[in-house]
Amino acid sequence: MVFLLQVGTLLMLAFLLGRLAMRFGMPAIVGELCAGVLMGPSILQQAAPGLGDWLLPRDPGQFHMLDATGQVGVLLLVALTGIHMDLSLVRRRGSVAARVSIAGIVVPLALGVAVGLLLPGSLVPSSADRATFALFLGIAMGVSAIPVIAKTLMDMRLLHRNIGQLILCAVTVDDIVGWMLLSVVAAMATTGVHTGDIALSAGWLAVVLVGAALLRPVAGFLLRAAARAPGAGPTTTVVVVLALLGSAATQAMGLEAVLGAFVVGIVISGCGGLNRERLAPLQTLVFAVLAPVFFATAGLRMDLTALVRPAVLLAGLGVLAAAILGKFAGAYAGARLSGLGHWEGLALGAGMNARGVIEVIIAMVGLRLGVLGPEMYTIIILVAIVTSLMAPPILRFAMSKVEHTAEERLREQTFGAPDTASR
Repeated sequence: MVFLLQVGTLLMLAFLLGRLAMRFGMPAIVGELCAGVLMGPSILQQAAPGLGDWLLPRDPGQFHMLDATGQVGVLLLVALTGIHMDLSLVRRRGSVAARVSIAGIVVPLALGVAVGLLLPGSLVPSSADRATFALFLGIAMGVSAIPVIAKTLMDMRLLHRNIGQLILCAVTVDDIVGWMLLSVVAAMATTGVHTGDIALSAGWLAVVLVGAALLRPVAGFLLRAAARAPGAGPTTTVVVVLALLGSAATQAMGLEAVLGAFVVGIVISGCGGLNRERLAPLQTLVFAVLAPVFFATAGLRMDLTALVRPAVLLAGLGVLAAAILGKFAGAYAGARLSGLGHWEGLALGAGMNARGVIEVIIAMVGLRLGVLGPEMYTIIILVAIVTSLMAPPILRFAMSKVEHTAEERLREQTFGAPDTASR
């Protein structure tokens, strides 16, 4: 009963606040993230602790059920993101995306390490040494968030634009590098760095690429067979099954499940057997139900009351400023070095600046390993939410200065631009 009330209440608040955000010209994801903050320890636990403890009990098993529901939603959202990728653009401009991504992760990572070395010792847990703490903070600043960026681009009808595609390409590289670095720092926090573990992770990435090539003809056969059946049900089932099994495969390899879902989406996009019109029911379910629950869940663990202490507040502002400056400067520099214009560089910086749920996951890993204390965990979650909220207005302003090309209009007609509001 409690689980059903949790999902129903979160979805209701996410929908209402999402619609409110859209009335103010912001994507629905802004309100969906705020729904979790409203129900979490920052507001509900302070205003009505009895109701908060009853609706959101501290029992891990109860909370895992809610997390699992959100996880399915984010995996399907990332898979749909991969399906909407224009692979020809990736092939043509992959080098540009790589340069933007490298600069977009190196600069904020370096700034994060510097900030981690300068923060007060009271914010560093006794279970972690300063170097590991600083490296972990740098990784948290360097990553971007495919789910948040994808939904923002979809909400704003920018996924078909060249900059939208480049953002997704660059973020993909960012996250792959970020997960690799996270595995190194996690090893440093537990048993130390072992070359064999790093090589094993790199080997599994190679296996993922080979598996994607082998999966393409199989996915094409299944989708063509599903297209011959009446209705959208068979196509929806095939896409969901492939996405979940691909996610399970990368999770079993010690990589992130999100990576598997994204790779499967790209495979489906390029196999040629997909009838995109039949994905409408799945897109409706993901965009209108599962994704909002996931983003609302992401805001539940944030505790703003920790910022009452001046030292924590000042540290949070410093970390936030370094995170924003580092990502914007890195992405902008990479864009300009690749021959892109000023407004395109600004748009890339705005899109890649959104950390969202990926940083939330990293913060949870740090908390579990003892690298982060409760205060730094809250600060990193704050960075994730604030940077995600910053992306839409800056993207909207920058993209208004970028010409809408004929190629982009054709891509919009071919792939479609999901209108989550009407659906």
